[in-house]
Amino acid sequence: MLTSFWHWYVIIITIVTIIACFWLLQWTKGISNRKEGEGTGTTGHVWDEDLVELNNPLPKWWLQLFYATIAFSIIYMVLFPGLGNVSGVLGWSQEGQWQKEMEEAQQKQDVIFARYREMDNEALIADAEANATGQRLFANSCAMCHGSDGRGARGFPNLADNDWLYGDSFAMVEQSIRDGRAGLMPVMVGTLDDGDVDDLVAYVQSMSGQQADTAMATKGKTHFDTLCVACHGLDGSGKQALGSPRLNDDIWLYGGDAETIKQTITQGRNGNMPAHNSLLSEDRQRLIAAYVLSLSR
Repeated sequence: MLTSFWHWYVIIITIVTIIACFWLLQWTKGISNRKEGEGTGTTGHVWDEDLVELNNPLPKWWLQLFYATIAFSIIYMVLFPGLGNVSGVLGWSQEGQWQKEMEEAQQKQDVIFARYREMDNEALIADAEANATGQRLFANSCAMCHGSDGRGARGFPNLADNDWLYGDSFAMVEQSIRDGRAGLMPVMVGTLDDGDVDDLVAYVQSMSGQQADTAMATKGKTHFDTLCVACHGLDGSGKQALGSPRLNDDIWLYGGDAETIKQTITQGRNGNMPAHNSLLSEDRQRLIAAYVLSLSR
């Protein structure tokens, strides 16, 4: 909302401008009453020795158009908000117009969503029309992080494979969309020196089938069993209840090279999936969940 100062500032500037325009037209009207060439003088511009530009009055129809614009502006400001905080006799506002359009759009969409509400989750996942709608919703709300094809990017999970941090049940995917997720990998250096960290990196790489120094990996297992099993499990399978990723496959959220793994261990990770409950209706959340699950299947 405008403060009292800006409210009156807008009103005064607007009214003074309209009055000034009206005065200018009245002054010009006096010139217009003269006959062409009568006391009008010239502009001082001369071409080809004798071609003179006269200062003739504007045509009356042109002046009348200016008067019409002034009348229009006055009528507009009476009907619509144009003078500071004055709302106008029609009570129109951009917020009200937006709300009205949203309500009309919601009524039209309810007709479409009503069909999907009657379908169970598995039928919704398999329905091509529902997936097409879910894809458009996904593109508007999720593609900026997970990509237009759902395959993610560095630090953003791939939704088109069958590797899930929290599980692939319909309810779990809906919960992720609705409430968001906060993934935290704490710094796990503890009392480890650089050599110990390198050993731990080697063991993590060996779990995923990468080439790693056997001796270093053997030493690293001791550190893994001490520091990492609580979240990632004894065999590195992860724990969906915690959202901790699997380490014994070749799917990496940030990268599986030695330098990236070392950075994760020594600096930690802090991922955030924002909640969309206030941004998307339940119908939209359900369609997006169905579309996401259709990608992995």
